Amino acid sequence: MNNSEAVQSTTDASVAAQRPPVEKRRQQSPWWDVILWPIVGLTIASIVFFAIGWAQRAGWIADDQSLAKDAAAGDSAVRYICPMMCVAPTSAPGRCPVCDMELVEATTGPAYIDPATRRVLNIQTARVAERHVVRTIRSVGEIGYDESKLKTLSAYVDGRVEKLYANYTGIDVQHGDRLALVYSPRLYASQIELLLARRADNDQRLSAEGQAARGEHYRSARRRLIELGMTEDQIVELELAGEAHSRMHLVAPMSGTVIERLAAEGQYIKEGEPIYRLADLSTVWLVLRMFPEDAALVQLGQRVIAEVQSLPGRQFEGRVDFIFPDVDPVSRTVAVRVAMENAHRLLRVGDFSRAQVEVPVHATDDPAAPALVVPRDAVLMAGDHSVVYVETEPGRFELRRVAVGPVANREIVVLDGLRAGDVVATRGNFLIDSQMQLAGNPSLVDPSRAAAPTLDESMTDDVLAALALLSQDDRQLAIQQRLCVVAGMPLGSMGTPIKVDVTGQSVFICCEGCRKRLLADPQQYLNKLKQLIDTQRNQPALPNNLPDPHRGHQP
Repeated sequence: MNNSEAVQSTTDASVAAQRPPVEKRRQQSPWWDVILWPIVGLTIASIVFFAIGWAQRAGWIADDQSLAKDAAAGDSAVRYICPMMCVAPTSAPGRCPVCDMELVEATTGPAYIDPATRRVLNIQTARVAERHVVRTIRSVGEIGYDESKLKTLSAYVDGRVEKLYANYTGIDVQHGDRLALVYSPRLYASQIELLLARRADNDQRLSAEGQAARGEHYRSARRRLIELGMTEDQIVELELAGEAHSRMHLVAPMSGTVIERLAAEGQYIKEGEPIYRLADLSTVWLVLRMFPEDAALVQLGQRVIAEVQSLPGRQFEGRVDFIFPDVDPVSRTVAVRVAMENAHRLLRVGDFSRAQVEVPVHATDDPAAPALVVPRDAVLMAGDHSVVYVETEPGRFELRRVAVGPVANREIVVLDGLRAGDVVATRGNFLIDSQMQLAGNPSLVDPSRAAAPTLDESMTDDVLAALALLSQDDRQLAIQQRLCVVAGMPLGSMGTPIKVDVTGQSVFICCEGCRKRLLADPQQYLNKLKQLIDTQRNQPALPNNLPDPHRGHQP
């Protein structure tokens, strides 16, 4: 060992002698050096990471990859759509969070369906037709008696039923046929009185005053016998015979069928008790049960075709002769009565029947105007929207919102949104819709993106009736404005519009509650009035034949 190494060793030994051992240094270190400072470091790091993540979520900080994706999406306008349409379109690729399918790229622009695909998908179309529409209302009912041709034969006097000639229910009788023989002492006494009065009336020895009195007595006795049930022929027969009888035949007051026999031979009966009930079955009533909305379309005299259960395949014709004014509280239906001829007695009371009545459907107030119709399958209902797919050119479809009217059989009336000759899809609509969704075009996922119809649905009959109460000049101003500048409601929806003069200009409001707000800031509402008038110029014109307020509201 040389001198330098010896010196270095001596120095290291002295330094080491001065330092305490490692274990001794650790025991002498404070406790916070071991525990507190690591906890403080971890807490600070967690706060920093949380702040960075929250800033990225809030959009204050974006990483380079997100910026690149957004820039690419903004440049190419590419959207990604789930094939199952589980979620809304997004600008970033990936997988659907619902079904875990890979998102596919969708580009805007019209979707084209080639002829081969069209045949495979079985897409069918039809043209919008313009014609008079008839709706067929189908209903069920039961055949009953014609209540205007029912008769009840009752006892006119107290007595006993000696003989019943019509002795079973269902027998047919003719007018004047003998139905029963009744014994009555009172009837016998009245016949004696008539014969005595007749003899006295023929006595020429009496004075003129006496003959007048006897004549009145004779006529009174004759009327009494008629009231007791004797017919004119029976009285004439009695006078010719000159002999009274204690028994009288009850005759049929009409031709018909005995539907009830209420007495038996040998039975004592009181005055007014029924003996027979007769019905004329040459006509019957068919009472149909219809829903109130269907019964409202039926008119008196409309033709009805019916098929009864006992004669399937055979049709009978009738006419509506009465519509009941109430709704049955149990079945919630309205009874519609149909009068049907039954000369051959093929229609039986109590038999069930299916019937149909054809009613015209009008798209406007003019019954002579034809309506636009499309097949019912062409219209798709998406919430509050009714939409169709219109083929603008071969293979290219667009979604279009329409305003629809009543359904007529397998067709539906279109009030607005289509023109005669337009081609609409009737089959394969949902397959076309899936293509539209993949192409990013308006579809059933968001039908509000489709063009809305121009029909002004706010102008109801009540609104038009309220506008008709204005003077001609004010009516024109209100029609130009149409909406209340304060509440935004249609003028006339809350009664007759109120005209307010604002700095020399007439402004209409829907009610008095809007006057204070209008006068508080007149310039704001004058500007809104100008916007309303400019907007309403593109709306359809209102009808000129508004209801006459002096004659009341005409539907």
